This record gives sequence, structure tokens and C-alpha cells, in this order.
Amino acid sequence: MNLVEIKNYSFSYPDCAGEALHEISLSLRAGSFTVLCGQSGCGKSTLLRQLKTVLSPHGKKQGEIYFGGKLLRDIGQRTQSARIGFVMQDPDSQIVTDKVWHELAFGLESLGYDTAAIRLRVAEMASYFGIQQWFYRGVEELSGGQKQLLNLAAIMAMHPTLLILDEPTSQLDPIAASDFLETVKKINRDLGTTVLMTEHRLEEVFPAADRAVVMETGHIIYEGTPEEAGLWLHGRNHEMFTAMPAPMQIYAGTEGIRSRAVLDPRHREGPDAKAGKEASAHCPMTVRAGRGWLNDTLGWTEDFAYLEEKEHSGKHAADKGRQSGETGSPGIFRGSFADRAVTDPVIELDEVWFRYDRDLPDVVKGLSMRVQRGEFYCLLGGNGTGKSTTLSLISRVRKPYRGRIRIGGRDIRSYSERELYQSWLGVAPQNPQSLFVKKTVELELYEMIGGTKERVSAEFPVDMEKREVVAQMAALTHLDSLMGQHPYDLSGGEQQRLALAKILLLRPKILLLDEPTKGLDAHFKEEFAGILKKLQAHGVTVFMISHDIEFCARHGDRCGMFFDGNIVTENPPGDFFAGNNFYTTSANRMARHIWPGAVTAEDVIADIHARLAE
Repeated sequence: MNLVEIKNYSFSYPDCAGEALHEISLSLRAGSFTVLCGQSGCGKSTLLRQLKTVLSPHGKKQGEIYFGGKLLRDIGQRTQSARIGFVMQDPDSQIVTDKVWHELAFGLESLGYDTAAIRLRVAEMASYFGIQQWFYRGVEELSGGQKQLLNLAAIMAMHPTLLILDEPTSQLDPIAASDFLETVKKINRDLGTTVLMTEHRLEEVFPAADRAVVMETGHIIYEGTPEEAGLWLHGRNHEMFTAMPAPMQIYAGTEGIRSRAVLDPRHREGPDAKAGKEASAHCPMTVRAGRGWLNDTLGWTEDFAYLEEKEHSGKHAADKGRQSGETGSPGIFRGSFADRAVTDPVIELDEVWFRYDRDLPDVVKGLSMRVQRGEFYCLLGGNGTGKSTTLSLISRVRKPYRGRIRIGGRDIRSYSERELYQSWLGVAPQNPQSLFVKKTVELELYEMIGGTKERVSAEFPVDMEKREVVAQMAALTHLDSLMGQHPYDLSGGEQQRLALAKILLLRPKILLLDEPTKGLDAHFKEEFAGILKKLQAHGVTVFMISHDIEFCARHGDRCGMFFDGNIVTENPPGDFFAGNNFYTTSANRMARHIWPGAVTAEDVIADIHARLAE
């Protein structure tokens, strides 16, 4: 039985020439788990919002949507509120009360349930989601992961039959995101709730889903099982394949050598060879399946003395390639600062302390750090540890009560506002909408260089008009087809690109970025990394706060772990992620028992090929 049926549905935003959705036909079976994936701006969020009329954007619509066999537009708001749950990207955007228990009860009160029923459902949800310990706390005290879990619990208290999630983990750290997605899988498995989710983090979502739907420019281009969808994308060399789980990418990257039963020459006959053949017949999507496939393919056993030495040394072929300057991996050379002392620091913090109020505990505690001129420094850590506060101190939005901060060798307090923000710092906040002040994307870009496109800016060569500068930046950030749209009508990834474009127009010496890859598709992440590398080549320093482990592992020069108000460790990505058990990449978790230093899918693929050549 189909719970949702979308039939030849099209949608276009006002004043936009093209359609955001074009003749979409899609069915959701009751109790299914469907993941909707595609590049940012392809129409995923627009499609999800059509499934709840109160959230549907204004525009031209054609086609029909059925829910439970009835036209969605004929179903009342009360029924939709109860039966269709919707979790958005920003955890704060859905919270409407001051206390956790108030939030759990709010939806039920709005639907008119009596006190006894509300108390029972609230108690049930608090127990099911394990939030009893912070049941009476204020919502402002919660971390991002806790807020998103609260949003989910408040929705599930109304017992919806359809749960829609629009990139719900985009602002969560990897561990909180994993916990949240495990809860979603549990809801689907235990309660039979139909789940429809968009997500750029596919490592854990793909293995949990029954079905994958791939979108591109408002069209559905493929439907099938997640495994089939991944291999279909790989077979067409599609840009979206770079978003697939690391085990799948590694499997696909060894396609040319899988025809051999196992790679080790001593295990190409007998039971191990048979196991290798069987393993090669199924594409792994989880770390567990990937490890099993890798072990069978390599004929790996723990007593291989010739591999044991490599395991202890942590050296592997990909390491050698990076050290010699080869460019087989996209992150090369992420060790450009690996063996170099910070001799030319452009950002310096000495014993910095900060608290939000005299009576509140310290958020930043004796922080000292140096960032090299031209370096790409990634600061990672859990939600609520103080990373964004640190960025606000470096950008002088907040001031420490103890310690000193220097930018370019000068005390940050000695700079004027104009000198600091127009000559040195370009700051991209976590919420890109905080930068938007105009009615169109085009006007947002002109706003950064001072006015209308007819005048020639003194900051650029006299023969370069502002419209040429804006056109070049729009092309660089793939905004040229969106210039007439309102910034708030853009997808999350498109808003991130617009915020980046505005900051880059200032030509800063230092880029301070707070979660810049949030909402970006895998393809544009690589282009974004290329933009940053070009800026580094011109001496621009990049300081980035991120939960995107894979991006930092591939492209960062140095990574620091922030915990309890300070940096507990910092290293080049290879050493940083290889030393972690949980806060590391899927590729490293999959292959670390053989190659501890491999942190990206490219590393593992290179090591497999090198092993074959031995």
C-alpha cells in the first residue's frame, strides 16, 4: 500500500523562468525508508515542502499529491499536523517554547488533547528518546544535537504516519549526527513510521534506507535500492557518486582488479579464493561490510607477519605518495604544513579566556594557538564545546576577559573597524541568512562592492566594471543562473555559496568560516576546496570550523580537536584522523586494521593497488 503518491507534479517559483520541479512522479510505500539525494539546488527541499501544505512555498503548481489515498490539498491542517511530521535543517527554527517538557507537549496541546493524554505521550516520548535527564532544562541549555532530538521527539509525540526530514544533521557534529540517525532508523524499524529524508551525509543513511531516489535539476533521474543507485551513478561517472559511502567508493575504485579472486598471490585458490569471489559480488555500504569485503579480498588474517609490520608502523603506499609530492589523492598536499613550524603566524591567541556572563562558566579556557600565513586550519569538535565562540573572538565580535589575540602581528584591538573587516578578515557565519539584506542574489553581490553596476569600483582596475566583477564571482560560485532569485528562496547549499561569494568579494587576507560545507553537495565541495587552494596560493589564510570530517581529511593542512574550551590535539590530517577511534573517516575505520594511516577512500584504493603490485 502506498502512503504517498505524487503524480506528474511540477512547480515553479514566482519570477523564475525554469521549473524547480518537473513532472515528478513518486510513490512511498507505507513503512518504507526513502532517501532523496542530489546536488544542492536540484529541488529536494522544494519537493519535501510540497508534502505539507503549510510549508509549501508560493508558486505555480501542476499535478497532484495524494496522502493516504486522498488529495493532500483536501486534508485539513489539523490532520496534516498530526499525521505528517517535518524536521528542518536548523534545530532552532522549530523550537517555540522555553522548556524541554513544554516543547514536547506543545504540539499535543495545539491539537486539543486532554491533560491525561498529553502527560502519557510526553512521558512515553521522554523515555523512548532517553531525554529524562534534561526533561526540565531550558532549551537554550541544549546542544545542537539535543535540540534536534527534541524536535524529533516533539513530532513523534503526535504519532505521525509520515516523517519527513530535510537534512536534519547538517548542523550536528559527527557523533551527534550518528546518534540522531540511529534514532530515525529505530523509529522506522520499531514503529513502522514511513520515513522520507534528504541528506548529504549518506554514509549512515544509505545502508538504512530501502530505496534511494536521485534528483537532478528538478527531475528524478533514478529510483532503486541504495546499492543499485550508487552503482548506477558510478557506471555513468556521475558527479553525485562522490557523495556515496566510502566503502562503496572503495569497492568501485578497485573495479579493475576485482576479477582476480583475491589480491594476495598465496590465497588465490581454495576456500579463501571462493570467499573473495563471493565478497566481490556484493557492493559494501557499511564499515562492517567493507571490512569484511576487504579482509576476504586481501585474504587477510591476523597472523600475516608481513602485514603485521605495516600495521604497527602505520605506513602505507598512500603516505609515500603524499610525502613524495605525488598527486594521486585530492587532499595533496595536505601535509604542506605537516613538517613545518609555525614561523609566520597570522593568527595568534595567547592564554585567551572567555565567558558569556560573569556568573556563567568559562566557554574558552586558556586557549593558545598559532595559524600560519597561507595555512588551511580546520577546527573540529562536538556541538557546544566552544568552537564558534573561538571564531567570534578571532573576528572581534566578542572580546576575551583575559589573554591576547593578534592578527598579522598586531593586537586585534588596535585595528579600526574598516581596517579589520575590509583589509584583513572575511567572516562567513554558520547561518548564511544573517548576511542577506537585499531582494535578489545579484543585489546581494553588488552590495559588497558598494552600489550599482554602472559605477567603476576604485578597488578594482579602472577598466573593470562592477558588473564584470560580479559576473566572475557568480560564475565561480555557480550562482549565475540564480541572480534574479530572492536569497531566501535558495536551497541551503545555494545560500552557503552566496554567503561565500559575498565574503570573497571583500578580498580578505584571512577567511574565517563557520560550517561552510553545510548543505553543499559533494561535487561543489570539491570545487569549494579548489577555490580555497587558489586563495591559499595567493597567501590567504583559511580558518574553518567544521563537522565535515571527510572534507577536512581530504583538504585541510592541519586539524585541531576542540574540547572543554581548549584545543586538546592538533596534527596534519593523516596523523590526526589515524589516531582517533570514533572521530575519524569511514575509510579509516574500514581499513585501519591493515593500513592505520589511510584516512580517505583514495588512500585505501591506492594501498590496495600497491598491494597488488608487490
